[in-house]
Amino acid sequence: MYYGDMRYISILIFAALFIIVFYFWAMKRRESLMERFADKNMLGGITPTVSIARKVWKMALIGSAFLLCIFALARPQWGFEWQEIKRTGLDILMAVDVSKSMLARDVKPNRLERTKLAVKDLVKKLSGDRIGLIAFAGTAFLQCPLTIDYNGFLLALDDMNTETIPRAGTSISGAIKEAINAFKGPEKKFKVLVLITDGEDLEGDAMSAANEAAQAGIRIYCIGVGTSGGELIPAIDDRGQRAYLADRAGQVVKTRLNEDLLKKIAVATGGSYVHATQSDFGLILLYDKVISKLEKHDLETKMKKHYQERYQIFLGIAIALLVIESLFSERKR
Repeated sequence: MYYGDMRYISILIFAALFIIVFYFWAMKRRESLMERFADKNMLGGITPTVSIARKVWKMALIGSAFLLCIFALARPQWGFEWQEIKRTGLDILMAVDVSKSMLARDVKPNRLERTKLAVKDLVKKLSGDRIGLIAFAGTAFLQCPLTIDYNGFLLALDDMNTETIPRAGTSISGAIKEAINAFKGPEKKFKVLVLITDGEDLEGDAMSAANEAAQAGIRIYCIGVGTSGGELIPAIDDRGQRAYLADRAGQVVKTRLNEDLLKKIAVATGGSYVHATQSDFGLILLYDKVISKLEKHDLETKMKKHYQERYQIFLGIAIALLVIESLFSERKR
């Protein structure tokens, strides 16, 4: 026998013990009160028509009905039938820019940390979709392959920082090509790449990679992080003091959001572009309004035992006992 909710089994045990203890306490209490009213030898004459045995039976019927109701709440099950369970979803790769420019604080606490918080919020909404993680800077690396192990994905996300990719720079094309390699198989649907970056493409040809992704059936949704006005990049100088990142000529580097490139990449692949702001990053909205509406494919099919609910039997017996108790008199025949 199986149970749908085992919590009620422990409640059933405590309830049974309580009823037994309460019954003996009530009997002793009744005897004590009756002895205060009259002498013990006279009690039989005062209540000649009351049957103690019948009172015990009535209490037993009520107690049994109560326990059967609790047992029914535990949802006893036996007998089963096989059911085919299909899990459908999308394959979603999150490509996150981890270059130094993502340390800029035009989005609080900084671009990278705000991105990680938004991705965590997205994972809470997923149900069945496979998700993977790509970190990219001067090169790209598959940090977490496509998986339904969301906890494992979150661990990989937490480990990601600006030191994850040793090579400096920003290669959006490298991230797209890494996604193409991760999306293996002949299918040209169900493939989603969410590209989160400030859009500064310092290496490679992003548009050429985007066209290649479109041919492979990958839709790229771009989220631009930062401001077009630009922001300085925090850094630590040789003396361990707080400073700002500078180029080889000693000029302070200012990072700006390149929305034009990200919009072109999205259009080329049939995706869309969202500008992340401090109040609304846009990732949840993008998923709810666009990505979740895409056609899903069967990720897994398996057979599962479906056990038959039998709580109705015990509930019916409990009702029958209560009906019998109501017809059962305490008086002697």
